[in-house]
Amino acid sequence: MKIRELDIPGVFEVAPEQLSDARGCFYEGFRVDALRDATGQHFPVAQINYSVSKRNTLRGIHGVLIPPGQAKYVTCVRGALLDVVVDLRVGSPTFGQHTRTLLAADAGTAVHVPEGLGHGFLALEDDSCICYVLSSTYVPGTQFEIDPLDPELALPWGFTEQPLMSEKDAAAPTLRQALEAGLLPEWPTDPEEGKA
Repeated sequence: MKIRELDIPGVFEVAPEQLSDARGCFYEGFRVDALRDATGQHFPVAQINYSVSKRNTLRGIHGVLIPPGQAKYVTCVRGALLDVVVDLRVGSPTFGQHTRTLLAADAGTAVHVPEGLGHGFLALEDDSCICYVLSSTYVPGTQFEIDPLDPELALPWGFTEQPLMSEKDAAAPTLRQALEAGLLPEWPTDPEEGKA
């Protein structure tokens, strides 16, 4: 695996090394030891979710309150997605900034999203499926959303027609509104905070 940190501290792209032959290919999609060595944090696997979307479906920007917090390891297992991560940690040097990654099933690339960041994606093909490996289980009432079309964030989705969105995402507050409402997590001042 080739693991590299992206423009936002703690966000890593994981590109597997594929072994191919006449039958197809094989690759490691997740290795807890390799991820720990690259990020310096343990990633306990607590839950795995899948989401299937039609082309031009926009999901996100979604986050989880701290506590309980939730890190994500996301990959596309069918189709293709434009994956976007937004730094929502108040006090972070990259607060409000984003990074984006093309996730395609044939490449097997994944993105590690640490606690305190927002995540969303745009499905680029029909029947695209994303897999979320999560560090904690679902806790009702701890999820929050940020408007993925917030003009201040100006996320480069690249769609040419109005995307399909849930009512919840369409009605989500802007980053500024979420900040003023006190919904966003704090940038940890202790470098050991959040390590398991």
